[in-house]
Amino acid sequence: MNGLIQRYSGYYNLTISVKIIRNTTIGGPVKGKSGRAVINAKNKTLIAGAVEVKTYNDKEGKEQEKAGRLRLAVLENAGQKQIKDFLKTNVAKGSYVKSDGWKGYSSSALSDYKHIKRVQGDGANAGKFAPHIHRAFGNLQTWLNGIHHGVDSKYLPNYLDEFVFRYNRRETPMATFRSLLKIIATSSQPLGLKALKKP
Repeated sequence: MNGLIQRYSGYYNLTISVKIIRNTTIGGPVKGKSGRAVINAKNKTLIAGAVEVKTYNDKEGKEQEKAGRLRLAVLENAGQKQIKDFLKTNVAKGSYVKSDGWKGYSSSALSDYKHIKRVQGDGANAGKFAPHIHRAFGNLQTWLNGIHHGVDSKYLPNYLDEFVFRYNRRETPMATFRSLLKIIATSSQPLGLKALKKP
């Protein structure tokens, strides 16, 4: 399915509303390190994520929030250039973007956005500050470890594409099937094993 998803062209920037950007790492435990210190560990891969936050009224008429579409990407590091490139590729200019106080989320990196920055302090508060992206990261890790029993880092971008593809169609399961049919029907040539294995 990964190879088919890579051909899918219907991938648009997240539209102008509140977005939350965060990063996490995928990989095994790192002895003696925690928090941002694990980013440079050999068995860790840094991932950036942005999720739309949508509002709706519940049955009692109260305004609630829910996660919209998701974007994920592997980053080389958590510096401002990498963050800026990720946002430019995935989030529409002029959007409100919420982040924590990490220095990579600098005014330079977010110059095209309305930046809402909040220093969260203790990492235990991260889920309260940005519940939607943390839930997406948690689902991603469960999916990678539970279904795939871990993946090689060189193939991780392909798995992220598949996870995002499924996540963004979670409320309309038939949309996934229709999208795959569209990809197959509009493909100009068959997808060989070499292309499917390409990292």
